[in-house]
Amino acid sequence: MSTAKRAGDQPLAVELEAGKNYAWCSCGLSSNQPYCDGSHKTTDFTPVVFKAEESGTKYLCTCKTTGNSPFCDGSHSK
Repeated sequence: MSTAKRAGDQPLAVELEAGKNYAWCSCGLSSNQPYCDGSHKTTDFTPVVFKAEESGTKYLCTCKTTGNSPFCDGSHSK
């Protein structure tokens, strides 16, 4: 499998709504970071679809190396 494109060096703070589904970009090619815009269709990647468990501010990964996708785990600083 190919390596994801690094889309940023810091997580993006986003407001999530409890019960709503989101599609996190795993390839790094989306122009709508951190969300999927379909750009992965030319790659082996697929978006990570998740349902927000609670409403509030969450930090989604843009470096694409997190071990807790879609959420930032600090991998960008290593």
